[in-house]
Amino acid sequence: MRRFVGLLRLLAAAAALTALVGNFVYVLGFSTFTSVNYFSYFTQQSNTANAAVLVASGVTALRGRSESRLFAAVHALVTTYVIVSGVVYAIIVAESVSNGYPIGVPWSSQVLHFWIPTFVVVDWIAAPGRTRVSWKVLSVVLVYPIVWGIATIVRGAEVGWYPYFFLDPAQVLWPGEYLTYNALALGTIVGVLVGLIALSHLRPRGDAGADGAPPRGGGQAAGAEPSVEGSVDAPGSVGSPVGPGAATRSR
Repeated sequence: MRRFVGLLRLLAAAAALTALVGNFVYVLGFSTFTSVNYFSYFTQQSNTANAAVLVASGVTALRGRSESRLFAAVHALVTTYVIVSGVVYAIIVAESVSNGYPIGVPWSSQVLHFWIPTFVVVDWIAAPGRTRVSWKVLSVVLVYPIVWGIATIVRGAEVGWYPYFFLDPAQVLWPGEYLTYNALALGTIVGVLVGLIALSHLRPRGDAGADGAPPRGGGQAAGAEPSVEGSVDAPGSVGSPVGPGAATRSR
């Protein structure tokens, strides 16, 4: 089962990378396209990181091993960012439809904003051998989004372009709407990570421990013999459609 999950993760990583390339090709048709704008999207950055995490976690699963504490923390953080990018994009699309100016969603954006976030949620819930993630990870979850947000706002003021409407002071009222939108985004990030950490602590008994080692204090398996070290050797164990340069609410 674990090896099957590993294969699925590698396939998901390939799908994410294909979609990133597809999205890049898609926006080449915009006259205002710049590669800097494209890679300024939270979606592109988080999905690039997610592809790397899926490859690493896929290889780990194929080898029949559990993730280390450090990697499990990174996995949780990146999964959080991917989920939130999907949630935010879904809200933007829904808002554009309700306001009478629906935006097109090419296949690449569907993969990055809907299918990949759905996959990582299911993977986090159902994959065997989930390493427990420390609650201390909550203390660093907002570091990347805040740094990204500040850099985006500073650059936006210089070039007159923002990847998302709620970062553009010209499109949302200051300070009320501006602070509310961004506080909601940051709060969603924290809330998603809380859920992921809680799920990692609800793994079935007998699953791998936080460091990827077998659980301690669970007794000796039937037919198992102590190893030299005193451990037990159990037999058979195992952005969206982007138009850079056009900061509208459709972003």
